[in-house]
Amino acid sequence: MELRLQQTTEVYKVQNNVIKFHNFTKDLTTNLVKDTGMPKEYNIMVREIHKSLPAMARDSANFFKSHSQFMYSLLDVIHLTPIRSIKHTLAEVHKTKSALEANYVAVKKDEIKLKKLQKRLEKCENELDREELEIKILEKQIHLANAKDSVQGAIRKFSFYTEQYKKLLASIGKTEDEGITEEEYEAEEEKYHIMTAMCQALTAARSRHGFIDEGNNIYIQQLGINGSVAQKAIFEYLKSEKECYEKGKEPTAKMTLEWLKSCANKWQGCSKDIADWRGLQTFSKKSLHIGNGSL
Repeated sequence: MELRLQQTTEVYKVQNNVIKFHNFTKDLTTNLVKDTGMPKEYNIMVREIHKSLPAMARDSANFFKSHSQFMYSLLDVIHLTPIRSIKHTLAEVHKTKSALEANYVAVKKDEIKLKKLQKRLEKCENELDREELEIKILEKQIHLANAKDSVQGAIRKFSFYTEQYKKLLASIGKTEDEGITEEEYEAEEEKYHIMTAMCQALTAARSRHGFIDEGNNIYIQQLGINGSVAQKAIFEYLKSEKECYEKGKEPTAKMTLEWLKSCANKWQGCSKDIADWRGLQTFSKKSLHIGNGSL
């Protein structure tokens, strides 16, 4: 099939519903300037755009995804414990998979609509009706081309999170065949929340002369940790950082993470104690998932 844009001599060869959009964008910018009667200096701008279009199209293909791999690892999946990180990673996998499925369905619908429009164009004899159909066909082709870019970015994101999932499993001595269980997830929750609460408390304390803020004090208390004990731990850790500087050294992020881990180990079981006191349970085997899930 050949598609001819109004007021241009360029003909777009359509193969598998794909057209060469470098040429299309050139004619689009040219015709916009021409048809709207813009000043002549805009022709200079358009020529400069045309020169860089192939390079910009090539390099744009690197960025058709929401974030970089660096951001996926350190700024998106930010949990302090491995199973929580696996949970977040799998949530991203599920979200990406759902987006790909929705995109696939939308593309199939557009392909069918495009075929119908092409058949109507073959039989259409009225000149204005033909021009209108050509524009509708072009619109569908643009949608399909843009969908392809989005799909490529989503698949790269899917691929990265797949590799991340396998690496996280390996970090806790697991294989894909073994996987994780809901029981293991529940067992890690206390550690995750203690580390998260103390991390937030430490962050708040740095800007409050070493004192934990009210919100994190409430969080800590809900976990079954006495607020004054947590405050003492914060003071002691900040003192250890000060001692590092006095020795001519600098505290590291790893040092903070090891301290958070020691807090979780020190207060292990505190949440069960407070739950028992309140007449609650934090875990029930009868309410666990059993069997295989499905992506």
